Amino acid sequence: MKKTTGFSRLTRDEKINFIAHQHFSQPEEARRLLQSYQHTDPEVQRRHDEFIENSLTNFFMPYGVAPNFLINGTNYTVPMVIEESSVVAAAAKSASFWFDRGGFQAQVLSTRKLGHVHFLWNGNEADLRARMPDIDLRLRVASESLGAQMRSRGGGITQLELVAKPEIERGYYQLKATFETCDAMGANFINSHLECFARELRGFIESDHTLPDAHRSLTVVMSILSNYTPECLVRAEVACPIDALADGDDYTNEQFVEKFLQALHIAREEPYRAVTHNKGIMNGIDAVVLATGNDFRAVEACAHAYAARDGQYRSLTQAEAVDGQFRFWLDIPLALGTVGGLTSLHPLVRASLDMLNNPNAGRLMEIVACVGLAQNFSAVKSLVTTGIQKGHMKMHLLNILNQLGATEMEKERTKTYFSDKAISFQAVGEYLKKLRGQTAVQVLHHIHAN
Repeated sequence: MKKTTGFSRLTRDEKINFIAHQHFSQPEEARRLLQSYQHTDPEVQRRHDEFIENSLTNFFMPYGVAPNFLINGTNYTVPMVIEESSVVAAAAKSASFWFDRGGFQAQVLSTRKLGHVHFLWNGNEADLRARMPDIDLRLRVASESLGAQMRSRGGGITQLELVAKPEIERGYYQLKATFETCDAMGANFINSHLECFARELRGFIESDHTLPDAHRSLTVVMSILSNYTPECLVRAEVACPIDALADGDDYTNEQFVEKFLQALHIAREEPYRAVTHNKGIMNGIDAVVLATGNDFRAVEACAHAYAARDGQYRSLTQAEAVDGQFRFWLDIPLALGTVGGLTSLHPLVRASLDMLNNPNAGRLMEIVACVGLAQNFSAVKSLVTTGIQKGHMKMHLLNILNQLGATEMEKERTKTYFSDKAISFQAVGEYLKKLRGQTAVQVLHHIHAN
């Protein structure tokens, strides 16, 4: 097989033509499809093309909203980007439920982010620790120009710490750096500092003539931020009297609370359940993170690491019923930003932040956490009452009808027919076949009558 060379230097149309003819059975159809998803405004498309390497077109995702999120006394309509049919509906339903019960309370517990210089050194740990005050000063002075703008906003380096981990690798150390990045996600800010620290640390050791010659060599393995940010933490919670939980379902308040707490206990102790439980939380969180131009991969990785912080993977949400009060809450690390990156480049990201009253990073953390909590409440509530498929398949029905090529009339008739019936692809297909047969007969009768 021949290697492709020079692909990145082609124009977008040249890339599309190459891919269409090399990798599709119907090149012209593929070319038209890829071009049809490009933006009609060439300037907007050019901006999107520059987000990544080898861009061909745009991949559309539904952009929806969940209204009625009452958070710390402010009513938000929250933008969400996701393809799963029931997520936005579940978030909106939960938001409406809690709107009438005092809404959500949220609080940022801490906002510190971390990075490390990973290095190897064959000297005595005590000698290195004794030099840390001098190293600390040298690193801060050397990186002063990098952090001037961030310091003017109240951020910057907050702590430098030496961590020894010889159990991982002989002579392995970390220079652990803690940062405050204010309203920015801060990845470039942190990584630039860490690479500067690595150069200065190596230079310090090599120029320290009080050390034995054998110890005046330091190997930097890598310098990189950590997406595990357990100190960038936010809490979201809801609470109400137990006797205020009823909303017309066929169960008592006490029965609901008992089963809800049992479900949370299972998710707390059983990893097989906990993974799916937390995936439901991330349905809501990822959707808002995407809509606001943040890094959902980093948010996901951090959340799951935090869920396993005591050595076992557990639920991220907790609940209790004490003295007649039901309380449900979520503690989750969220490293988010509202300036820099896509927040200033993507028009819909800017629109999302505008819709949320242009929050700072802390406020966005609170909003995102509340959506995750709302999503989880809807999911667990459905699981312990009606079952999750009833609502999910009702929302999925339109996808099935579109796959089967249903007309608007057929969609309305099918939705009415399945309003009180179990939904499956096979059942919908059989009903459509029957419906179309009846329609064909009616058409023939009409023709013969005329």
